Amino acid sequence: MENQVKISVIICSYNREDYIINAIDSLFHQSQAHTDYEVIVVDNNSSDHTPQLCKEYISVHPGYHIIYTTETKQGASFARNKGAGIAKGALLAFMDDDAIAGKDFIERILNFFQEHPDVNGLGGRIIPKYIPAEPEWMSYYVSSLVGNFDYSPKLEIFKAGKYPLESNMVVRKKDFEMVGGFNTALPGVQGTLRIGGEGKDFFLKLQARGAVIYYDPDLRVQHVVEVKKLTAKYLYHIASGIGRGERVRTKAISPFAYFKKIFEYLYKLAGSIVLGMIYTFQGHPSKAMPVINFRINALKGLFNR
Repeated sequence: MENQVKISVIICSYNREDYIINAIDSLFHQSQAHTDYEVIVVDNNSSDHTPQLCKEYISVHPGYHIIYTTETKQGASFARNKGAGIAKGALLAFMDDDAIAGKDFIERILNFFQEHPDVNGLGGRIIPKYIPAEPEWMSYYVSSLVGNFDYSPKLEIFKAGKYPLESNMVVRKKDFEMVGGFNTALPGVQGTLRIGGEGKDFFLKLQARGAVIYYDPDLRVQHVVEVKKLTAKYLYHIASGIGRGERVRTKAISPFAYFKKIFEYLYKLAGSIVLGMIYTFQGHPSKAMPVINFRINALKGLFNR
């Protein structure tokens, strides 16, 4: 079986007992033969029932090539790199532990890379699955904080500076190794802080080497969003993490790159204020402040606050 594995799907998980099995099970019920792929679950120090649930699932699905392993260094970058390091597939696909893959997820990836042998990577659509329903104050711009991603209505190459999101991205293993995997200075969630942007950093480095990355709108995963968790504190955590990650990434390039990012964020903050006014005038005042706060919090993270 191991010699036939064409693609490895890597899921890093941290205290997601309510959703991890749904994610794994969506990959079990694929249109592609199980012998063509493996699923690697990397437990990143879960203290809930994630370990037991995963092991129980594996025990009752002996024909499903699934591996459960652990990574003690906290952060998604460490966990994803661990999964990639033991992967046997020539292709690496990454998915979140609260995502649900479309039934043709594996089949579509394999067909794409067979038809495009010179392409380095692929990204797909991420559709929020709000529980119980999308809140009234949610807008297109703020929805990106909960994983909403729809780059294009058709199959096309990502423009320079554009890239897939980590919860639905695929890359050739050789390219992953060439770049050095995910930057662990951008670990994602680590303790009470979030330092994000690991996917952006990875793909910008890959594009700088001339890599070609495609977007396929029909390569879909649903991403669970529990509305009760969308508090001001939670949204600050996500938005400031974006800014904090950009602080780390740009400072590693040069002081100029960091100052340039400050001006970019100030410009986006001004734009968010205008957008908030437009929402208010259109009769949707509840959408105004979340958009503005998104940019304020991202700027706070950029200043490491």
